[in-house]
Amino acid sequence: MITPTKEPVGSATSDVTIIGANDSRQNRTREMQLIPEALARAHMHDRLREAEVGRQAVRLVAARKMQRRAERASLRARRALAMAVMH
Repeated sequence: MITPTKEPVGSATSDVTIIGANDSRQNRTREMQLIPEALARAHMHDRLREAEVGRQAVRLVAARKMQRRAERASLRARRALAMAVMH
């Protein structure tokens, strides 16, 4: 006689359920352990992006400064040429 609490011979239902639950639990645990690493990686990515934006801003400021300097030099050269032509 088969008792109602036993699985039929060859059934893997209980084993699969237990293994599946254990695997799921292990995956969750592994994911939880990897969260700080993922957060650190995201934080580092943000800092790198901020640093690149900062470098671009510094280059832009330097380029504008050089442009103003070149414009002043060009204006001085025009004035000197105008003064030379007038005399």
